[in-house]
Amino acid sequence: MIMKNILKISKEIHSVALLFALAVFLSSCSFLQSLFERYPATAEKIDTIMQDFNDPNGPGASVLVMRNDSVLFKKGYGLANLEEKTPVTTATNFRLASMTKQFTAMCIMMLQEKGKLSYGDTLSKFFDGLPKWGNIITVRNLLNHTSGIVDYESLIPDSQTVQVHDSDVLNLVKSVDTAYFTPGSKYQYSNSGYSLLSLIVQKVSGERFADFLKKHIFDVAGMPTSVAFEKGISTVANRAYGYSREKGGWTLTDQSSTSAVLGDGGIYTNVEELAKWYSALFSHKLVSPETQQLAWTRAKLNDGSMIDYGFGWHFENYRGIEHPLHGGSTMGFRNNVQVFPEQHLVVIVLTNRNEGDPVVQAHEIADLFLKQ
Repeated sequence: MIMKNILKISKEIHSVALLFALAVFLSSCSFLQSLFERYPATAEKIDTIMQDFNDPNGPGASVLVMRNDSVLFKKGYGLANLEEKTPVTTATNFRLASMTKQFTAMCIMMLQEKGKLSYGDTLSKFFDGLPKWGNIITVRNLLNHTSGIVDYESLIPDSQTVQVHDSDVLNLVKSVDTAYFTPGSKYQYSNSGYSLLSLIVQKVSGERFADFLKKHIFDVAGMPTSVAFEKGISTVANRAYGYSREKGGWTLTDQSSTSAVLGDGGIYTNVEELAKWYSALFSHKLVSPETQQLAWTRAKLNDGSMIDYGFGWHFENYRGIEHPLHGGSTMGFRNNVQVFPEQHLVVIVLTNRNEGDPVVQAHEIADLFLKQ
């Protein structure tokens, strides 16, 4: 009798468990349906936006859309390596070009939080033998492109064949006695400034810039294949190579004389690991909310007027939404990321072709989600 009761209870518990499991399943189906209704940006719509990159014989693109920590869409198009017919996937690592600047700025922000430097420090504190502008240009000026420091690319001879490194950038700008303008009086985008910031990171931390990135950002955020690439020192896994359209076909144009400069554009990563990076920013895993807000706030000039740049981020007002974004353009690569902090929405488009501006595709993809 006792055994029968036990079996009866057991069957009843099993039935309840099945009913609970069924309820959870139906609930999840309902959730997925509501998610689909809320985000009608189907794969087909994004495929249409990215159709020019969906070339089985040409360089392509990698796309990811996330809201909060949920990836809503990810897909690769075209080829990462034309010679080997390697397709682009969401794990393909592209050279970020100027999208690297948000990482360089983060290194400085982390060191500032630790009391290792101040945004008001002048460059003469870190480098010997600078012209007089070294006594007035500050770390903050470098971060928000108000330094007026000379563009190092304009100092490289046309006959240059050996790649320039960050230490070479320092020597090049040292050779010029004057800045373009009084620091803080104007905005002028400066790759020189971000190259010098990477050298400041090395000087203050005692770690090589690439090593600092790996230890304090990539490892913390969960970006195992991301790297500030140094030929002969590191490698790029799942690498995309850059191409240019020439005479009706594609030619490998992966490197230039400035491709070895790290601080302004030397990071390789993929859309999946970038999603981890933006999750780390949203959750303030690397710096405090107050410090992150500085990066995502328009800077002021000396006269109080605002500019469209913070610390490693451009700004725009898109569809009435003020938000940070950044592009990246270098030999063989064009990239763009749109970040909408209030909506916790991120759209990433990485491409390995030397043409177009993927801000167009990134905006069109963002529209599909911002309308909801």
